[in-house]
Amino acid sequence: MKISTKGRYALRLMLDLAVYNTGEPISIKDISKRQQISEKYLEQIISVLNKGGYVRSVRGAQGGYMLRKDPAEYTVGSILRLIEGDLSPVGCIGDEAFECEKRASCVTVRIWEKMNEAINNVVDNITLADMVEWEKETSNQYSI
Repeated sequence: MKISTKGRYALRLMLDLAVYNTGEPISIKDISKRQQISEKYLEQIISVLNKGGYVRSVRGAQGGYMLRKDPAEYTVGSILRLIEGDLSPVGCIGDEAFECEKRASCVTVRIWEKMNEAINNVVDNITLADMVEWEKETSNQYSI
């Protein structure tokens, strides 16, 4: 399974909202400039995040978006599933699995289940707060 551009950009958008949180709403225009992602594309993504209850919109001249919860309360997995749906590597496993008549005798299904478990273990144990820390580490690096 590949994470789409929309999923990758959703993570970057949420990270931007967390890193640049001052208690004031952040405009899509500012996020677009920092992340070098088109405003139109970010508007599509923020709409899904808003409907999913991940962000709050503030209207008006000084309006924009804010996280609804603390960054530690969002996992990478929850954000990706909101945007992408099921993260399973194949269609016969996971939350949205289809019925497969060969499942009982399929040896490869074990591989897909192990991959799915590994993927979920990674994305469900990394929070937006972890990503904020990684961002700080990256931006504090310098060379002499």
